[in-house]
Amino acid sequence: MSKTIEAVFDGEVLRPDEPLELRPNTRVRVTIEEPATAKRESRSFLRTARSLDLQGPPDWSERLEEYLYGNQTDAQD
Repeated sequence: MSKTIEAVFDGEVLRPDEPLELRPNTRVRVTIEEPATAKRESRSFLRTARSLDLQGPPDWSERLEEYLYGNQTDAQD
């Protein structure tokens, strides 16, 4: 019998996503293959933001409230 199942490795054992129709202590052969989606590289917010190459005024950080909400600040230089 040959069957493909999905499972999660918790650091110690493989835990099948669904019950297996096997008697206890049945010997099996396991082939490990990671799904393609598991190899996706996680990216930081900062790296993603920089990759967008956004254009804007050089004083964004100094006048953030004004640009976001249209509020004039008292301490304009």
